[in-house]
Amino acid sequence: MMAPMAGWVLHVDMDQFLAAVEVLRRPELAGRPVVVGGRGDPTERAVVSTASYEARQFGIRSGMPLKTALRRCPDAVFLPVDFPVYEAASAQVMATLRSFPRAVVQPLGWDEAFVGIDTDDPEATARAVQAAVLGATGLHCSVGVGDTTVRAKTATGFGKPRGVYRLTRENWMAVMGERATTELWGVGNRIAQRLAGIGLRTVRELAESSVEPLAAEFGPSTGPALARLGRGEGSTTVDDTPWVARAHGHETTYQQDLTTAEEIAGAIGALADRVVEDLRAEGRACVRVHLKVRFAPFFTVTRVRRLPEPTFDAAVIAGTALDLLDALADDGPVRLLGVRAEMVLPDGGY
Repeated sequence: MMAPMAGWVLHVDMDQFLAAVEVLRRPELAGRPVVVGGRGDPTERAVVSTASYEARQFGIRSGMPLKTALRRCPDAVFLPVDFPVYEAASAQVMATLRSFPRAVVQPLGWDEAFVGIDTDDPEATARAVQAAVLGATGLHCSVGVGDTTVRAKTATGFGKPRGVYRLTRENWMAVMGERATTELWGVGNRIAQRLAGIGLRTVRELAESSVEPLAAEFGPSTGPALARLGRGEGSTTVDDTPWVARAHGHETTYQQDLTTAEEIAGAIGALADRVVEDLRAEGRACVRVHLKVRFAPFFTVTRVRRLPEPTFDAAVIAGTALDLLDALADDGPVRLLGVRAEMVLPDGGY
């Protein structure tokens, strides 16, 4: 009797996705530093969405202000974000992944997905995935191979660009053990600082930590979850259940700072109107209002408040956001505003 094939998790991550799509449209840009962000005007207030590998050599990264990117590389080509084109390319990628026999595909965004697949040679399967995606779209991807979603996601970083890398329980600690906790999926600088405060600076220290100090610092659920993350533990299967939005939001970076109460109220009202359009299309009312405000030059605050009852009323959402802003007691000039509405649970929950 033939032995059953083993189940593996592949993490497929498109290389420099937005920039790569733009180079496909404009082949003359191949090999040049390309920056995609905002309206493509580096003199405006906007941030980098994606930078080509050539641009990254100048220290340009996603989330960086376009003005900073221009200073770092004056010769870079700046292009506007073109959502419909990227969505179409993403749909092609996902359709290609789903074309593999018995593959279970869980998209994580435009440019990445988990693929659960049974195979005796996961590296060969990963290379077949790369070839299929390239053939269908003209775009390159990297693939992480793992026995859990956490290890597969982490492995991809070692395979970039255009490579394949495997992380499993057998080699996880050898590869990751002495690395900083910030190299773990979902651990940012703030969490890493709190971990360092209880003496946990490396992945190995986190993985081998007792649960008590982690639970005391992060809570009874998050603390143990961080320890499991340090060990690379996670789901061994891929869930292709369709994603359901928990919230809808909009934000705007203003080319000129908002300085008066009237300007700010008008801007929040406009954002709330756009949010309510999304809520009505979803058919689910708002239960919590989230406010994001960035004061000039670059100090960002977020606040959230639960509503007394669910609503589709833009005035209520805007008024709540303004109350959250007023509670900050900061009348400094405003560079960015964002309003996000968390919705009631869908039928059957998430």
